[in-house]
Amino acid sequence: MPTAEETELIQAALDAQRRAYCVYSNFPVGAAIRTASGRIFQGVNVENASYGLTICAERVAAAAAVACGEKEFTAIAVVSRNGVSPCGACRQFLAEFAPNLPVVMVDSLRPDVIHRATLDELLPGRFEGPV
Repeated sequence: MPTAEETELIQAALDAQRRAYCVYSNFPVGAAIRTASGRIFQGVNVENASYGLTICAERVAAAAAVACGEKEFTAIAVVSRNGVSPCGACRQFLAEFAPNLPVVMVDSLRPDVIHRATLDELLPGRFEGPV
């Protein structure tokens, strides 16, 4: 069973998923990230005819938070068909801000079934840049 906080994030991600721009893959993804202040920012995947320019829902949500001055993340929910986990680029991007971020992955067709992990679990040995 999801916690009340997870339920709120999952619902925000499900709401966002409906607005995904996925005309090439037909694979809508929604994300919702909670910041330390308690605010929730939504994101969707936004595809492009030049596939490499596509941006994932997780990075859209995180970038929206950063654009509003929020850089401390406490949890993220990601919803898609089959409840896929964030891609490697998103894992690395999110780890910049919260290396042990709790990640809730949800199958949008069965939102009561969730999988949990942390970024540390999903991205062991992440790149940490020059020290």
